[in-house]
Parts: sequence; C-alpha cells; structure tokens
Amino acid sequence: MRVSLLPLLASATPIFAAAGDGDWATAYSKAKTALAKLSTANKVTMVTGMGWEKGPCVGNIAAIAAIGFPELCLQDGPLGVRYAQQVTVFPAGIMAGSTWDTSLMYARGYALGSESKALGVHVQLGPVGGPLGKIPEGGRNWEGFSNDPYLSGVGMANTINGMQAAGVQACAKHYIGNEQELNRNTQSANFDDRSIHELYLWPFAEAVKANVSSVMCSYNKIHSTWSCESETMLDLLKEELDFQGYIVSDWGAQHTTAGSANAGMDMAMPGDNFGDNKFLWGSALTSAVSSNQVSASRLDDMVTRILASWYLVGQDSGYPTVKGWSSWNGGKGGPNVQGDHKTVARAIARDGIVLLKNEGGALPLNKPASLAVVGYDAVTNPQGANGCVDRKCDNGTLAMGWGSGTAEFPYLIAPLDAIKAQVTKDGTTLTTSTSDTPSAGAAAASSAATAIVFLNSDSGEGYITVEGNAGDRNNLDPWHHGNDLVAAVAAVNKKTIVVVHSVGPLILESILASPNVVAVVWAGIPGQESGNGLVDILYGSTSPSGKLPYTIAKATADYGTAVSASDDPYTEGLFIDYRHFDQKAIAPRYEFGFGLSYTTFSYSNLTISALSTAAGSTAMAPGGQVGLYDIVATVSVTITNNGTVAGAEVPQLYIGLPSSAPSTPAKQLRGFDKLSLAAGASGTSTFKLRRKDLSYWDTTSKSWKVPTGAFSVMVGASSRDIRVTGTLQ
Repeated sequence: MRVSLLPLLASATPIFAAAGDGDWATAYSKAKTALAKLSTANKVTMVTGMGWEKGPCVGNIAAIAAIGFPELCLQDGPLGVRYAQQVTVFPAGIMAGSTWDTSLMYARGYALGSESKALGVHVQLGPVGGPLGKIPEGGRNWEGFSNDPYLSGVGMANTINGMQAAGVQACAKHYIGNEQELNRNTQSANFDDRSIHELYLWPFAEAVKANVSSVMCSYNKIHSTWSCESETMLDLLKEELDFQGYIVSDWGAQHTTAGSANAGMDMAMPGDNFGDNKFLWGSALTSAVSSNQVSASRLDDMVTRILASWYLVGQDSGYPTVKGWSSWNGGKGGPNVQGDHKTVARAIARDGIVLLKNEGGALPLNKPASLAVVGYDAVTNPQGANGCVDRKCDNGTLAMGWGSGTAEFPYLIAPLDAIKAQVTKDGTTLTTSTSDTPSAGAAAASSAATAIVFLNSDSGEGYITVEGNAGDRNNLDPWHHGNDLVAAVAAVNKKTIVVVHSVGPLILESILASPNVVAVVWAGIPGQESGNGLVDILYGSTSPSGKLPYTIAKATADYGTAVSASDDPYTEGLFIDYRHFDQKAIAPRYEFGFGLSYTTFSYSNLTISALSTAAGSTAMAPGGQVGLYDIVATVSVTITNNGTVAGAEVPQLYIGLPSSAPSTPAKQLRGFDKLSLAAGASGTSTFKLRRKDLSYWDTTSKSWKVPTGAFSVMVGASSRDIRVTGTLQ
C-alpha cells in the first residue's frame, strides 16, 4: 500500500514553472522602492555577510531598520536544516532522483521549506544541480538528483517549487564545474560551450525557470578564472537565462573585491574567510565604490536582487525569526518543526529503492522460518546516529554522506530495527552478526533459511577525510571489505540477499559472481526512515519502483571519467554516463533507468504528434527565451500491469536527434512518468516535448537549434530496455 501524501503532493508529471516574470515584476517594484531609502552603508551591509559564527546561522546578513529588513539567515542544507535539532532528515537528493516521482520531489521540497521557515531560516542552501556527477567517485554526487541533466533539472524545478511555495528562498548550487572534491579550491574546469549548455547548465536553467531566488557560485575555476569572478559564467545566468535573483558565493569562494562585484556576484558569504576578519567586501567595497572601481549602479543591482528575492516569497510580512537555537550551540532550544514529514521521508526511502536482481522470486520475503542479518551497515552507529560531527565516520548504517550537506537525526530507524519488528510479527527466528567480519557473518548465516548482507560506500565534502577517503571515494568497491563478507555468507547460504547503501555506483562483479546471491537491493542514501522504507520493499507491502539515476558499470574504467589532480579538460564532452556507454558500445552491468518490480509491465499504443514548425518567441523570461519552452510535440504510450500485484512503472522517453545535429549522443532522456497501476490495469503516459528538448546548442550562432530531419522516439523501462519506437518529424 502506498502512503497518501496529500495535500503535499503536486502533479505526478514533471513541474516546469510557467514562463513569465509577473511575480518578479511585483517583487522588483517593491525592491526599488526600498532601495531608495538606503544609504551606501546600508547597501554594503546587505551584500556582505556578518562573518563566520557572528550570527546564529552559517550565513548571516545584518538587519537594516530603515526598511524593516531582518537579520537574514542562510542555512544548509539540501536534505534537512543543518545543525538544528528536531528537524526531519530526508533521503538525499540522489534518493529522491531514484524515485523518478515528481510528486515526491515536490513534497520533499515543500517539507524542507516548511521546516526552514518555522526555524526562521530565510535561505535554505539547496537543492544541488552541481556536481552533476560526471565522475562516479565524486564526493558530493549524492547531494544532487542524477548525472542526467534532464532528470536533475526536473528534480531541481520540483524541489524549488516546493521550497518556495512553503516560503523559504531556495539556493541552487554549486554553479558550476565543481565535479570533484580533490583540489576543488584550485582546479579549473575547462569545458566546451556545448557541454556547458547541454549538460552542466541545464539543471540550473530549470532552476532559474522555476524562479529560484538565489544561485551559489562554486569554489573552482572555469578556464582559469574563479567561478565567482567569471563574468562569462555569471552572464549565462543573468543574461542568457534572465535570472532575476542574486548570486551568492560559496563560503570563502570570493577572492577579490572589485573582481567579484564587477563579474556579477551579489552577496559575499560568510563575509570574512571563516573567521579571519578579512572582509573582501564591507569597508573594502565601500572604498571600491567611492573610487569608481565598482559602480554605484552595480551595488544597487546587488541590493535590488537580494530584496526582490526576499519579497518574491513573501518574507517581508510575518516571517518567523531564529529563536533559541544556533548553529554554534548544538542547535538546541529551537521548536520541533517535523510535523508529519516522516511520512514523506519514508515514502522516498521506500520508492527510491532499486531492485537490481531477484532470482526465483527470492523477494518479497514471506514469513521465512529463519533469517540472518549480517553487516555493520544493518545497525545504527554505536556512538549514536549523530555520534560523528557532520557524519565524519562510516560507523553503522549509511543514511547520509558527510560534509555541510548533513543534518542531525531526530531518530534513525536502522535496517535491523525495522526487521526485528517484522520478524516478531512473523515468528521468524533471527540470528545476527553486526560486524563486517566474514567468519562471524558466515557463522550467523549458516543455518538460516535466508541471509541478508548489508554493505555500504560513503563519500562527502573534501574538508573531511573518512577512512582515507578525502571527500571523493578512492574506488568503487564496497567499504569494509564488503566483497569478502558477501563471499563468506554466500558460501554457506543458498539464499543470500545483498542490500547496498551507497552514495553512487559500485562495481558488483565479485558479488554477482556467486550463484547464491539471489537478490540485490539498491537502498541508496535513505535518511531517518531507512529501515522502515526498506522493510516495505523486502516484505512486499509495496512493490519496488525505483530506477537507477546513473549507470552501474562492470569495471571502473568503463565510465571514462575519473578524479584528476590537475585541471580537468572535460575531453569527454557530452558523453558521460549512459551517453558514453552508448557511444563506446560498452555493456553496463545495470544501465541508467534500470529497476525491477514484483510485477511486469507491457508497453503499447505509441502515439506521436507532428512536430510544430511555428517559430518560438525570442522574448526573455526566467529560463531564457520563452519559445524554448513551447510544447512542440507530444508522445503517449499505454502501460499495462501484467502481473498479479499492484506496482508502479516509470516509462522513460529518449530522443535521438537527426543526423544533421553534429556529434550528438545516440539517445537522451527527454521525458518520464510514474504510473501506479493495479494488477491487470492500464494507464496512459503523455510526454510533452519542449522546443529545447529537441534542440542542440550551436556553438557558432550561440543559440539553441532544432535540427532538420527525423527524430528517433524511444520509450522504455530503462535506457537499454526500449519497448516501443517511432519517428517524430
């Protein structure tokens, strides 16, 4: 049974904000009225953070009494309000992505925004569109939704719409090219113009179209210029995408006074460089304006953008203040803001699970006589769920990665906790080995009818090193010699099930080599409701419906990208993940978009409209030219549940551009849906194709172009499991 999330849920089709800037127009009118009341000192105050630990939040702007502007609070993070107590810890972005469910993405965003607002947070630092995840070992990939730009963009738009509907300003980060943690403060991302537009900018374009309030520029360089000082990159936002909000530096990513201001950065965070009292703006910016190094109009533009975002989401009236809690007092003393959000957290923890293998109906479990649970990942960290600051350890079950994108668990339902509750109901005999010692695991599993082995693989932000992994993962193997643990258990138990909690892909060849590994469950990064969501799938109260948001390869080298100690030339261009595997004819172990169910689905009745040849409007609105987002074609398909149990399927639309488009991937995701169907029932998915979805970026004209010729239309259950095909022209 699927949990009802109304009224939090929006439409189950991708949310794309309507083109137009009506809300921004009103916000700008108010902002300009307020601007006229401000002195230069007021204006400089508004764009300069107060300094590290000089306010309750990780970022703070001082209050300005002249216009009733409060002390502005900026707080991490993308899966929960960092440092605060009594907040919900949601599944990570990558888990939301693996649901392929836009209603859950929106609900998660709305709940995140609601909790932030209740705590007095004005700007929540998320969601994450960068790193996009081109490097599978990349430390912060789990904070984003997918390494496919379309799926990532849908995740961004739905999350932002939810957050800002709840009243908090969303901050899309990290813009742009921060694809690894190694040398993130010095590395230059040297990507080509087409790759920027078709891959790395795409999720941010969808964020801007969703009227995101702010965008965070990243630590790295772009073609040897700091991201926060790259006029080229910041102009892409403000000019090409018509971004109306403000650009805030990542914490300490600002390097000069006039350079950052003139390039287009609008807010300096945290003001100084983590407490060194060296403010690059503040009085230095006042001097730069008075000496005409920075124009007064540029300062006015910074302030107007910040004020407009504040007005846009209605924070000028009745907004709560930060009371009782602080980032620096352990987050204690604030209100309990969780409400019923654990329902959303559990639904995502459940529906983001991807069933990779299930031989002989090994799952779902049906009151097994005996069961062994093996692995350290099955239990909560013995020091407590919050026992490691910013989760700087991999002790116990993995429910979030590490770094600034973390939050404090109000509780954590570990897998063994939830399994114990179920086996008590069923009368199942349970044996456990909650270490990663192979011999102990084998002893526990030797006499059980079924054994479940828990593995994980962790990563995070580069300021923390965990077990020798400095942010990025050192390899794509399970941690703690997980392959050896599975081998030992499978040697003595013919019904071994492997459950993986991982920040990203793992190489599973060793595990899959054993014939006794009959099922593999990909349980992602599930947050506080980890065990409950898992038991829903393991015992079949819900059929699994998650799909992979990235490719799982047979060998690490198959990805064609890796962490680099030097500048990254992005020589792979457009060809990352499944695009690369298709280009090189490499067989993946489990392809992008793959995921099994406890039922089966058939696809039929593919219908393709004619392609509209009407010219699109070149008028500008958030997201870019309005005409790029016109619906120019529709594709529909009928999905039928052929099995005996209810289930949800994710039909995926892939488009192949005509040969007139130069050097283009064979297929690219351009639509998806999630249909919940009773046994024997059918439903129709309709995909609306926008002009941009059928275009490529022409580097000569610096514009999106619809290529001439016939488009290949492919709809299937994954990027390699195409069920119906046709032609659009």
